[in-house]
Amino acid sequence: MSDIGAPGSFVSGPVSIENVALLTDLYEITMAAVYFRRRMDGLATFSLFARKLPAARGFLVAAGLEDVLNYLHGYRFSERALSYLESLDRFDAEFIDFLSRLRFTGRVRAVAEGTVVFADEPLLEITAPIVQAQLVESAVLNLVHLQTVLASEAARVVLAASGRPVVEFGLRRTHGLETGMRAARCAYIAGAEMSSNVLAGLTYGIPPTGTMAHSYVSAFPEEIESFRAFAESFPSSTTLLLDTYDTVSAAHKAVIVAKEMEARGSRLQSVRLDSGDLLALSRAVRRILDEAGLDYVRIFASGGLDEDELARLVSAAAPIDAFGVGTRMTTSADAPYLDIAYKLVRYDGRDVLKLSAGKETWTGEKQVYRSLADDNFVGDLIALRDEPLPEGNSVPLLEEVMREGRRASSHPSLMAVREHCAAQLRKLPPRVRQLRGFAAYPVRYSPALIARQRAAEREAAAREIASTTSVVAR
Repeated sequence: MSDIGAPGSFVSGPVSIENVALLTDLYEITMAAVYFRRRMDGLATFSLFARKLPAARGFLVAAGLEDVLNYLHGYRFSERALSYLESLDRFDAEFIDFLSRLRFTGRVRAVAEGTVVFADEPLLEITAPIVQAQLVESAVLNLVHLQTVLASEAARVVLAASGRPVVEFGLRRTHGLETGMRAARCAYIAGAEMSSNVLAGLTYGIPPTGTMAHSYVSAFPEEIESFRAFAESFPSSTTLLLDTYDTVSAAHKAVIVAKEMEARGSRLQSVRLDSGDLLALSRAVRRILDEAGLDYVRIFASGGLDEDELARLVSAAAPIDAFGVGTRMTTSADAPYLDIAYKLVRYDGRDVLKLSAGKETWTGEKQVYRSLADDNFVGDLIALRDEPLPEGNSVPLLEEVMREGRRASSHPSLMAVREHCAAQLRKLPPRVRQLRGFAAYPVRYSPALIARQRAAEREAAAREIASTTSVVAR
């Protein structure tokens, strides 16, 4: 995967965004202009975290870090971007010249992609001169937010399938082509085995798969002829779609085609159900296939599925061998966004925080320590970055992944990220993993962090009182 395209562009797999430095909110640039004018160039640390989890989520799966690092590594203002900013008549020539030379030179500490995380836990922290750290906020938030939403939902779908293969089917209804690519990648990280997205196969190495559409079946004068034509063209990978007209009738036709395939030395791989009562239909089709001696033919189900429907079918022992899940997974229909934030926690050697009601932030650079017992997660401790490792069996989650604007090491392969995510999900307590009525995972705050927080709150309050008194005195 290429890190950098043309100057001022961001390349991630097949996605290239020109003038990427302008992919931000205007207030980021106006704030940067004030910092520049006031010669505020101290180091700032921003922490990216979810304030709280959606009601339907007991955990999140962190994703998007690889794109963040690619973006930061190639960050720059193109000539066209600079010309556009000049045309706004908001920024002086000295600031525009400063932007022309600006590169990201900071440090990034982050949890690995595929790591399970919880509310208030930093997914990443960026430390850089404040202009740099401020300007990248919107894009970094976007990259992490979208992919964490998608990976978290896909993980729930995979867990609901209880070991039955899940195929990602969502390209046609994702919110844009770029999202379709990232949805395929995130689903694969979370445990989906294949994707219908062929470009995801080329770009990420995700095994592609596909069957046929109802339009294909209806294009033939007779349903059975569409089945025969497909079997002749793809004798080693034939899956027949049964629900264009009447599913049970189509199952009997599939038996005929399967026997014809056997006579030619090949086998029908599977049949697909895409509508109706999937529990009742899968049982009926399984019976028809078995009575014909076709116990090797698998049943694949799709059509408006989500984790709750998968859990219902699995619980009822539906004879379905694999699931194709699309729209509801790749739009995270039940929880399409996170209350995720990127907040300044330290500037120029001083702890800072936000005290707004309902949006308070924890001050200081942080580390998250995860405790284990018998190789299973038992609780997390959010601590200050420089606190020592707690007693007992625990591991730090945030690691330095970028220093001085350069990667600290190569990003792990997609397969390694996928394996890491699978291990994370296995180690979660079963009651936290369950879809509904899940237990809250225990997350504590270290005494040192609490003490720093209270001190920062007192300092902020004292400054506010002094400032108000000064204004009134004038």
